[in-house]
Amino acid sequence: MKILITGAKGFVGKNLSAALQNIKDNKDRTRPDIKIDELYLYDIDSSKELLETACEKADFVFNLAGANRPKDPADFKNVNFGFASELLDTLTKYNNKCPVMLSSSVQATLEGRYDNDYGRSKKAGEELFFYYSKEAGAKVLVYRFPNIFGKWCRPNYNSAVATFCHNTANDLPITVNDRATLLELVYIDDLVCEMLDALEGKEHISEDGKYCVVPTTHKVTLGEIVDLLEAFKAQPATLVMPEIPYDSFAKKLYSTYLSYLPKDKAAFPLKMNIDDRGSFTELLKTSKCGQFSVNISKPGITKGQHWHHSKWEFFIVVSGRGLIQQRRVDSDEVLNFYVSGDKIEAVHMLPGYTHNIINLSDRDDLVTVMWANECFDPDKPDTFFEVVE
Repeated sequence: MKILITGAKGFVGKNLSAALQNIKDNKDRTRPDIKIDELYLYDIDSSKELLETACEKADFVFNLAGANRPKDPADFKNVNFGFASELLDTLTKYNNKCPVMLSSSVQATLEGRYDNDYGRSKKAGEELFFYYSKEAGAKVLVYRFPNIFGKWCRPNYNSAVATFCHNTANDLPITVNDRATLLELVYIDDLVCEMLDALEGKEHISEDGKYCVVPTTHKVTLGEIVDLLEAFKAQPATLVMPEIPYDSFAKKLYSTYLSYLPKDKAAFPLKMNIDDRGSFTELLKTSKCGQFSVNISKPGITKGQHWHHSKWEFFIVVSGRGLIQQRRVDSDEVLNFYVSGDKIEAVHMLPGYTHNIINLSDRDDLVTVMWANECFDPDKPDTFFEVVE
């Protein structure tokens, strides 16, 4: 299959091109039915020869070329309608009736107030594609995208989410006139997934049967976006990861936010509690799923010697050689667990059992990753000293 992408250097074009290149290079094997022989990546600075060749040979065309904030308002029509016309004329020239996808906008609807130059140009582009389909007998897929967000989106341009993420990550101010303003958003990975579905002939159709749609969108207020970003920004200091359910808007926003972090924020220090026995460092806290820590014990050192009423933990030795001991507080029987970074396993710290961890080496540190089911609360520590034996 040979695929043409116009507007390949734009936000959507770069993400779609990267996804298709991974498939072409066999790095992504989740779409085994898509076999790509050639990718034609066309943009405003590409040669007309490339467009001619691609229109002659393409088996599928993604038309993502468009103007949304040009210096000259006339470019709305020149690009959103004019280039679309040139593209379809070139396909017609070579009698190429392959499927063609058009990236339009919700602003081409009455609700989107297409009484502006951008909306009118998008609406004209849609009508051109539908006319082409009727005349040429070719399949066209017209998508009216809402606001799109995700990695590589240009900030301080035409995306509030990109601007908010970039500015928050870089300690720059943001302006919110009305926190209650509701946005409908589509995440770039969901959009690309739909483009791959379309390539396989599995596009999703709107209720009226005329337009294609990305099935997953999110409706969220500006206030909700700002609050999430503030929580993300605070995470290195608080170590608390906000609740981020699978496939949620929060998950997608966090990925987007991270993509704008400058180098000096891509790494951040953690507070190491150090003494002559080694160190203990909290790594990550969650609101509902406890916390992670790492413990380093010097050679021959014993740590722990306490028990919990209700709290439970996992100890996972990742380097070194040690012994974990546990004893029920009303018993003399000691449970011994020999552990090593050579055979990584998780050991439950049982409620009602006093426990310790001993570094059995006389020269190497013992490194243990620890998970507790709840974050430590100094007002309710549920931790009581008692030696194991």
